[in-house]
Amino acid sequence: MSETISPLAPAQIAELPEIVGVTCRIARAQYKQWDRCDLTYIELAAGTSVAGVLTQSKCPSTEVEWCRKALAGGKAQALVVNAGNANAFTGARGMEAVQRILALTSDHLGCREDEIFVSSTGVIGEPLPKDRAETGLTAAFVADPCSWEQAAATIMTTDTFPKMATASAVVSGKTVHLNGIIKGSGMIAPDMATMLGYVFTDATVDAGLLQKMLNAATAKSFNCITVDSDTSTSDTVLAFATGQHDAPVLNSFDDPGADAFQAALNDLCMQMAHLVVRDGEGARKFIEIAVTGAQSDDSAKQIALSIANSPLVKTAIAGEDANWGRVVMAVGKAGEPADRDKLSIGFGGITVARDGLVVPDYDETPVAAHLKGEEIDISVDIGIGDGKSTVWTCDLTHGYISINADYRS
Repeated sequence: MSETISPLAPAQIAELPEIVGVTCRIARAQYKQWDRCDLTYIELAAGTSVAGVLTQSKCPSTEVEWCRKALAGGKAQALVVNAGNANAFTGARGMEAVQRILALTSDHLGCREDEIFVSSTGVIGEPLPKDRAETGLTAAFVADPCSWEQAAATIMTTDTFPKMATASAVVSGKTVHLNGIIKGSGMIAPDMATMLGYVFTDATVDAGLLQKMLNAATAKSFNCITVDSDTSTSDTVLAFATGQHDAPVLNSFDDPGADAFQAALNDLCMQMAHLVVRDGEGARKFIEIAVTGAQSDDSAKQIALSIANSPLVKTAIAGEDANWGRVVMAVGKAGEPADRDKLSIGFGGITVARDGLVVPDYDETPVAAHLKGEEIDISVDIGIGDGKSTVWTCDLTHGYISINADYRS
């Protein structure tokens, strides 16, 4: 955790309600030489439904491979999150640590191992010390329950503030709650997932439906953010529905309240995704990029991501330079259909270029004023169709280099 909180952090940390069937505990496994808790243990009510979206990296961690396998069972009773060590690219030794965590937790709870989910985050290439995992987990079993904020802080690595969000939905006249905690600051790119994020709800949702709902929410949130275009080996988003509320069970999208629950899940995931961007390593600007007029929605998204991932665009924004030519460059390199002479570009609602040319009598003064703010809007109209998409990113500063140049130390 950084000593300096991101200037884009929310003024206040969200207050999360209790979710019946969820108990959080934390402990010190000492995966790194730091004075903080770094193991989070969350117990879930028996029968909890689970869904997940995992990294598409071809070099995933052992934990990701385990979660992918365990998700087939559709049930969960515990989540263990280790911070400071990704346990990725660690071969058999990495698997030994996960197996030890699974054995200890299943013995403690009296449940099947495939009802236990494990995540690790931090340095790649160093095996998770199974003795420290055992020490930390044993301590967590008997620790007092902790707050959501403490759990969110414990899963952090280079994050500068704990990230939490909450939402609610009315299902057949009953209000159900959804809470989320998430970590992520660098190595963030939309190739799902993009960090470690966890959703908890007291609603009763069939695992199959929960998976479809999480997929839909992910497409509009976590898969629309980028900090540095890099996809982690460990990225995981899991959703747990404890079924401890007396609202009717949701089995399909046709059930009363299913649409409201989907909307709440979409909202929660969007809140969480934006928090990750606001804590991008070294970030000073929160940037929204809206692309319209593309050949298709997917094409618009690819163009938006080309702009969002461009180091030249991101450094221009960091320098508060209205260099719209760099946006043109990013559109052109995206490999998507575009027509130079139909292209329009705007900053902060002010059109700077239209039909492939700078607008007549262009005055950069209001644009420069917009770029001095913390929230930047870039709009691009391709002018050839109805496709549209919005993505979110941050600027690229010297802070990003400083953080990542000595990450392992």
